[in-house]
Amino acid sequence: MTQSYEENHGGSQRVICVFSKNSRVFAAAVIGVLLMFCMFSCKQEPKNTKISGEVFGTSYGVQYYSEQHKSFQQQFDSLFDIINTSMSTYQTDSDISKINRNEAFVVDKHFIHVFNASKAIYEATDGVFDPTIGVLVNAWDFGPEGKVVALDSLKIDSLMLSVGLDKVHLDNANIIKEHPSTFIDFNAIAKGYGVDVIADFLESQNIKDYLVEIGGEIRCKGQNLEKQKPWKVGVELPHFDEEQSILKTIALHDEAMATSGTYRKFKVDSLGNRYSHILDPKTGYPSKTNLLSISVIAKDCMTADAYATAFKAMGLEKVKTFLVSHPELKVFLIFENDDRELETLALNGFPED
Repeated sequence: MTQSYEENHGGSQRVICVFSKNSRVFAAAVIGVLLMFCMFSCKQEPKNTKISGEVFGTSYGVQYYSEQHKSFQQQFDSLFDIINTSMSTYQTDSDISKINRNEAFVVDKHFIHVFNASKAIYEATDGVFDPTIGVLVNAWDFGPEGKVVALDSLKIDSLMLSVGLDKVHLDNANIIKEHPSTFIDFNAIAKGYGVDVIADFLESQNIKDYLVEIGGEIRCKGQNLEKQKPWKVGVELPHFDEEQSILKTIALHDEAMATSGTYRKFKVDSLGNRYSHILDPKTGYPSKTNLLSISVIAKDCMTADAYATAFKAMGLEKVKTFLVSHPELKVFLIFENDDRELETLALNGFPED
């Protein structure tokens, strides 16, 4: 309520306004609304932050949009160190290395999460995806250096006695191995898991638009705000030399993609035979298939990573059959036909260009 009265001063007159208590409250509220409007109108636009580096024996890149304009480089490095300490077979003091030497069996939450996921995919693929194939990976010398070594069938049969994730069990935080020579190697799933760990961290910081990539394994959410379009990723054309080219580009919508292939990582013996780096856990020998590249889209990168590896060992026809009952997995295959020509096959709605 407002009251007014007039005062006379030497013939001049002025009007005095007196505001009631309610009016003063109303005025304060108006000012508050104006201040809030100013705050929102002056709000900083999300900044596109890009961070890259080396990890897990490869490179990584992270893009995200943040209104706080914060860099999470230190947090990323810390998370990578934790994952390496838990699951890197290249670090002699990691948990997995100690377990493989039968020196320790207690594991952390990261190891437990990857182990349980591996067990589920091992069972779903009838043992085609098997992280205990590592003893054969070492025997065939598919590490960062070396050449294919001569292995006879008796040696392979002996090593196969320790292969099988069904021979490894988890009791609370304790790993129990039925065979002391069993060698666990999460390299076919840990890289994808690393992508998920970084993506989950970004979401915990209320980041709604991001793309995380480690060694070609990718997970994204939201969109590329600068282009106002979904995140775009490329599917590479297989080359057996060092050449790189993109076969197709697709849009990813709040999902992950991983690719496995043999066109780069292979070894040649003294007779000129080419060996795939992906072994068949049923035989202990390098897989022989006409599949050159498998790209898998799933909700998380760990799952996509594991299935991309499993499908390489399965072969074309078994992959097609498997995917009939797994519509949640979108797959793109590049393979050689009988005439040694490249062909492609998109399954379960793998996106077009």
